[in-house]
Amino acid sequence: MAKCHNEFSFPARKQEIIKATEVLVDCINSGDFEGYTKICDTHLTSFEPEALGNLVEGLEFHKFYFDNVLGKNCKATNTMILSPHVHLLGEDAACIAYIRLTQYMDKQGQAHTQQSEETRVWQRRDHKWQCQHFHRSGSPSSPFALGTK
Repeated sequence: MAKCHNEFSFPARKQEIIKATEVLVDCINSGDFEGYTKICDTHLTSFEPEALGNLVEGLEFHKFYFDNVLGKNCKATNTMILSPHVHLLGEDAACIAYIRLTQYMDKQGQAHTQQSEETRVWQRRDHKWQCQHFHRSGSPSSPFALGTK
């Protein structure tokens, strides 16, 4: 049976996905692995520059960066989510695509900006959105993740 959706609920649900994405990125920027695990599925899959083209499953790969890089070297960072586009995939699923700009200061005090293109797949479980999969192209999550700065 088809279900009629109130057109005014779509903008609110899209805003929920944008907000969940902002919370997730804030967890990454601050090195908050506990917060990250609450907003990501334990079987999270990803393609990202740090994985060198490999599909990563689970949170252990990401924990290495939280433990050793994120939040430690990146005190002066500012991240912006630009041009977010949300696809609602039903009542409890959505996909967001956006540009992520990260400004940071290197060890010499020089300001830099890096860009990545990200897509995240979200699923609502028990009234909470959880990230199930993401794909990031371009720069690594942290400007310090690959030891280049």
